[in-house]
Amino acid sequence: MDEFLSYESSTATTGGLATVERVRAMRAREAQWILRAGFTAAPIIAGLDKFTNLLTDWDRYLAPQVSSRLRPARRRWLMRGVGVIEVAAGLLVATRPRLGGWVVVGWLGGIVANLVAGRRSWDVALRDVGLALGAAALARLSSADERVASPPTVH
Repeated sequence: MDEFLSYESSTATTGGLATVERVRAMRAREAQWILRAGFTAAPIIAGLDKFTNLLTDWDRYLAPQVSSRLRPARRRWLMRGVGVIEVAAGLLVATRPRLGGWVVVGWLGGIVANLVAGRRSWDVALRDVGLALGAAALARLSSADERVASPPTVH
């Protein structure tokens, strides 16, 4: 790794600007793939868990204004609907990360709004703001024509 970094800095000072640009492009592509993998897996896992509640009791994150108006059976169906949307968002990120990234930003914004309206789980709301920033970064890093078809290769 140190050899690579010293090579990168030496090429920058000896006229290897094209090499440095290739390294930057490669790192951006690697970052895009890391974000893409995370924002594919996390919504799918959380969405599927809305059907089982193995990770947590998802109902407790509903704003009281919403929860108090729904009977338990209706809350269960609401959370399952949320799960379907989350799985769809994860699949969209997997197939069209530029669009999917922005969908996840919006979805996380809705989650943050729900948590703030409930005046609880401030820590989760803050975490989801950070996740939304990561999803926005994914959308920006993703190619405009979405031709990225394979993970980056390490040389």
